[in-house]
Amino acid sequence: MPRFTRALFLFVIVLAIPIVPFLIWGQRIEAWGESFIAEPPSKGVTAMLIIGLLSTDILLPVPSSLVSTLAGSQLGLLGGTLASWLGMTIGAVIGFSIAKAFGRAVALRFTSEDDLEQMESLTNRLGPATLIVTRAVPVLAEACVLLVGVHQLSWRRFLPPVLLANLGIAVAYSAFGEFAAANEWLPAALGIAIALPLLLLFIARRWLASTT
Repeated sequence: MPRFTRALFLFVIVLAIPIVPFLIWGQRIEAWGESFIAEPPSKGVTAMLIIGLLSTDILLPVPSSLVSTLAGSQLGLLGGTLASWLGMTIGAVIGFSIAKAFGRAVALRFTSEDDLEQMESLTNRLGPATLIVTRAVPVLAEACVLLVGVHQLSWRRFLPPVLLANLGIAVAYSAFGEFAAANEWLPAALGIAIALPLLLLFIARRWLASTT
């Protein structure tokens, strides 16, 4: 299969991932979304759920963009931003601590050798700024956190870029979720929140493959 055709095929798959579930279970998803919006849990419970989910992002495949968008829709811009920022930061700190304490062998339990190698190539060029560049990209964000932990990056150089990048992402998705809820198109916004990071991952992988 020619390179362009293969790339186009993968691109279509990435865009189809959030669409297919809506085609198959669209009515159920819509009903669930309407019931959640009509009778949501308390804001305190919602915030704790958001923080808890995002805190496990380094260990489990949690769609942080979707969770942060939902946070904004239920908690508003300020509450959604705070919950998302705390959750993503705790998750990054957990991953960094694990990799820093136990090294590459344990880090490979949470990511692949190929992802670590790609992040190593990128960090050799950008340094700790790679943490900012990759924060919005699923898979690569976690791989980058683990890699700098393996290489014993200091907490002083790790925390500032992660805190800053997480804040920007939390603000963006929370504002998006709040706007979508106010205009009654939250289900579509959640689909976009899934598709956009996957598209970024597709583009990032293609770019990294062409530069290594």
